[in-house]
Amino acid sequence: MSNIPPIIHKTRTQLVVEVLREQILSGEIKGGEPLRQSAIAQQLNVSRIPVREALVQLEAEGLVDFEPHKGATATKLSVEQVTELFELRAIIETDLLARAIPNLQDSDLQAAEQVLDALEHALKMEESVASWSELNTQFHTCLYKAANRPHTLEVVDGLNTNCDRYIRLQLLLTGGIPTAEREHRELLELCKAKNIDKATLLLQQHILNAAEAIKKLVIKQLK
Repeated sequence: MSNIPPIIHKTRTQLVVEVLREQILSGEIKGGEPLRQSAIAQQLNVSRIPVREALVQLEAEGLVDFEPHKGATATKLSVEQVTELFELRAIIETDLLARAIPNLQDSDLQAAEQVLDALEHALKMEESVASWSELNTQFHTCLYKAANRPHTLEVVDGLNTNCDRYIRLQLLLTGGIPTAEREHRELLELCKAKNIDKATLLLQQHILNAAEAIKKLVIKQLK
């Protein structure tokens, strides 16, 4: 790939995953669009093996479908998927936060604040869109880790991976950035104050309100 500097520690498969993931999440590759292995291999100047491996990984992330007689396609946007993923997040993440708040140390809150500063900086620059969801997940994880529920955190991480493109769509296309920034700051302050009831209620609203905005957007895109 002539426009990407060589990264020694990354495999070709990882590089192909990153390029395709970004194109799908940004909407450059539309939902339902075929992903032809030979064309991708040629475009990225790699063999078909890393392309095949990358598509399998992206299928696990919910970004690619393998269909009989059709091959790989980018996953279509789905109102049903948004509803299920975000309702699951609301249930699991509020429980994690309630368990975490009594155990939160100053170091956890400082780490969350540092990530939030980085997220707010990235949100001001559209060229940093690729980092938005990752920083968003890192911020929430800083608050949840103290629950000492590593398996539940893994589940949340998987849900966030599947929500990734929807979160970006919401922030980019619904004007959701100021609301997200305000709610994140408020959530951090409630965690500092150890106010479990208000913090979990705000988190639930934060997740479910985002889902409603995304569903309206998806319906509009599907028309």
